Amino acid sequence: MEKGWIRVQTYTDALRGEIDKQTLEENGIPAVLLNKQDSSFMFGRIDLFVHEKDFLSAQMLIQENGTGTNTEINEN
Repeated sequence: MEKGWIRVQTYTDALRGEIDKQTLEENGIPAVLLNKQDSSFMFGRIDLFVHEKDFLSAQMLIQENGTGTNTEINEN
């Protein structure tokens, strides 16, 4: 990942990650999903990154979106 990007959320459900990514982009926050899941067994994680200047706004939007228990918020 390029310098200046920070992980805002981690998922095990690809669909949930895509929904949150789209929500961020619809609100003017560029976002990138990095899928580290094994393609055969579907274990591992999917990380959602935003630029560090957008971190707090992204975190608030994700929480408002009600991401549920399949995610964890990064505490960096």
